[in-house]
Amino acid sequence: MHALDLEGSMREKPFGKIGDQLLRVRRDVSRPVEGRSAPAGFGVDQKLITAFGAGTLSPAGQQELAQQVARQLPAHWSQPNTLAEAMSRFVEDLGGQRKLIAWLDEYPGLPRLVARLYVLMGLLDRYSENPAVVTALREYREREPYPAGLQGYLVPQTNDDTLAGLSFTIEELLSDGRQGKAVDLALATTDCLRRVAPRAEELDPALDDLSEVMDHSHRDLQEAAAEG
Repeated sequence: MHALDLEGSMREKPFGKIGDQLLRVRRDVSRPVEGRSAPAGFGVDQKLITAFGAGTLSPAGQQELAQQVARQLPAHWSQPNTLAEAMSRFVEDLGGQRKLIAWLDEYPGLPRLVARLYVLMGLLDRYSENPAVVTALREYREREPYPAGLQGYLVPQTNDDTLAGLSFTIEELLSDGRQGKAVDLALATTDCLRRVAPRAEELDPALDDLSEVMDHSHRDLQEAAAEG
């Protein structure tokens, strides 16, 4: 078992709000996941996973493992059985999916960026199910149907699939190797939710930190993207 700093270097607010199950098949009726292909360079060297589990993997090897895991994570739905089993053992050795994200955040570049995008995806999945957030977003879109950066990603109707759909698209862009587009969409989404937050907080006082969570997530993503 490997001890980890659960917060890594990302801000605690966003990380503390996500659930334990971050890797799931995200479905969107207009873009079925079955029609997507795995990214170039997909796969993880299972020898690295074995060495990590044994505690014998060098720092350079851990960096390489983090890179490989970050590349394949957005296409986790298409893993062959042998890789799926190895990854399951790896995640279990780390202590679960939340700790997988914290571990990735320890490595600058693509691993940290992917980790922070998955934190945002987890937040979007959660807030997509909150009636106050959905209502506030619907009201906001009555004034501004397509907020900056979200045109082409949103359908006209706002419902409890809207934010989950953006989460799906971020993962899809990552899977296609379009990290820049994924970051642009993620930042536009946090900007939109920061504007929506006051009304959502008015409708549901339990959401009194929504604006702060989105602000922290926005800065985390900017910092990770700036690392290149």
